[in-house]
Amino acid sequence: MSPLAMVLALLGAAVVLFALNRPRMDVVAVIMMVALPMTGVITMSEALVGLSDPNIVLIAALFVIGEALVRTGVAQRLGDWLTARAGASEAKLIFLLMVIVAGVGSFMSSTGVVAIFIPIVLRIARNARIPAGRLMMPLSMAALISGMMTLVATAPNLVVHSELMRQGHEGFSFFAFTPFGVPILVLAILYMLVARRFLAPGPAPELPERAVLTGWVADYDLAGREHRLRLRPGSTLAGKRLDTLDLRASAGLNIVAIERGSRFRRKLIHPRAETVLEPGDILLIDQRKNGASDFDPDSFAQAHDLIVLPVSGQWFTDTAQEIGMAQIIVPPTSRLIGRTVTQARFRSSYDLSVIGMKHGTKPVPDSVLDEPLRAGDTLLTVGPWRAIRKLADERRDLILLDLPAEADEAVPARHRAPLAIGVLALVVVLMVWGIVPNVQAALFGCLLLGLFRCIDMGGAYRSIHWQSLILIVGMLPFSLALQRTGGVEIAAQALLGALDGASPQLVLAAIFAATAALSLFISNTATAVLMAPVALAVASALDASPYPFAMTVALAASAAFMTPVSSPVNTLVVGPGNYRFADFLRIGVPFAVICMLASMVLVPLVLPF
Repeated sequence: MSPLAMVLALLGAAVVLFALNRPRMDVVAVIMMVALPMTGVITMSEALVGLSDPNIVLIAALFVIGEALVRTGVAQRLGDWLTARAGASEAKLIFLLMVIVAGVGSFMSSTGVVAIFIPIVLRIARNARIPAGRLMMPLSMAALISGMMTLVATAPNLVVHSELMRQGHEGFSFFAFTPFGVPILVLAILYMLVARRFLAPGPAPELPERAVLTGWVADYDLAGREHRLRLRPGSTLAGKRLDTLDLRASAGLNIVAIERGSRFRRKLIHPRAETVLEPGDILLIDQRKNGASDFDPDSFAQAHDLIVLPVSGQWFTDTAQEIGMAQIIVPPTSRLIGRTVTQARFRSSYDLSVIGMKHGTKPVPDSVLDEPLRAGDTLLTVGPWRAIRKLADERRDLILLDLPAEADEAVPARHRAPLAIGVLALVVVLMVWGIVPNVQAALFGCLLLGLFRCIDMGGAYRSIHWQSLILIVGMLPFSLALQRTGGVEIAAQALLGALDGASPQLVLAAIFAATAALSLFISNTATAVLMAPVALAVASALDASPYPFAMTVALAASAAFMTPVSSPVNTLVVGPGNYRFADFLRIGVPFAVICMLASMVLVPLVLPF
């Protein structure tokens, strides 16, 4: 087998594994880093060269800066301003929402922006009595378009920029993308003002003002599963630790809280393995259906000397209680995907109990503890407020979706918001004026944010999406391997042969279409790694400037509007927006075509051939 055939075989295997998402994308990237040197085309040192790429460090630093904006409440304040200014006008809401999201996303991860704004949009939809689905699609579309705004807005931009520099060209400037992103954002706003009528027809959802269990019984199919049992003084459960009782396995019972004390001085205790039950305790129980369908509370109470109490329907409504409720969503980057709640040791890891689960918009009827988690799943959890607030700082494995109205939505460092904004402005100025290299400016900003206590080291490390970084590092060697074996030249000649005699604008359209189509199956970052060398080879064959071709790849990589799996941004809004796969096809495909046509016109005007 020739070296080119071996490289193409590995590339094909990577694409298939990416499409199947088994194993995880970052694992596939590491496998390719190990396998490519075995072909003899590149060395192991060359396979690892991405780890020393300044753009990798820059991306990591930008994650930290974005996290500081969240921790200081900058993004939340923008959401509050949006609520105050837009009122009940749906058109005004869509306009302001898309402008704000695209603006914020120009300087931080688009996935992080969507994670921040989903609860804000849900609250706006409830207050304005607008179906959430009418706002969630504009949210995801604006987040993707934010990648077309600045050099640092999304990883594919930096990948294309790096490829230009590697081939001896001058890279893109900080605002080189803005002349394309702004017009496309305007087109997106106008498009969504028309296309919104095809989303979420029907009345606005009645979201409860307070996130109490009674408000979620129907949504999560919890009816008949809740029980309250009081321990008599002689109960066989009294004086025993919960881990020794193991009621989950023996009776299919999940204790979500323990009510302790008199009626005048009662408190709720979150159960842990070491919790010892006392006489008089009231157990608030979620009874699993799977494996416990024959559960009889009266028989269980008689066997253990308990008293069956009526369900009041007022669980967890006391704002003074230490136990709260929250809805959380599983993002595509979560390490919990494929594991059950039990296998993930959810209660031990997060100090929260899961009592409800939805796959998309469909509630899981049976045991939520034994159901494998999927990307986009929504979980209903119960636990201490401090654990819920701590979860707000964790957006890698779980994203806080909805809180009760009683929850104080304070952020850890709200009073340091001006400092965070000042540091961001300084970083942008350093990048735009080229005073120091981009990566040095970003790292300097991270140090200042730490100095001003806008973020701590733990939060900084947690904010970095290591999976994304490893994916880029693992795919970069393919670019070098394909160039050495002639694969890039063959792809470029094949593209030019299919478009023999076509105008350069049609060649740009073909590159855009190929990049967008490939992004349906693999990460848009990996797509940029593969398509950037091909686009530059096409430019060389046409004896044209490389910049319009490179820019087309970057713009197409961000045009991932067509399916819910095209981007993590789309996956996140499926559940909250009550979307189906067809909704993305119906709305996303036409706009992707609009973006391609706009690029054919704008790119040659701004970046002549």
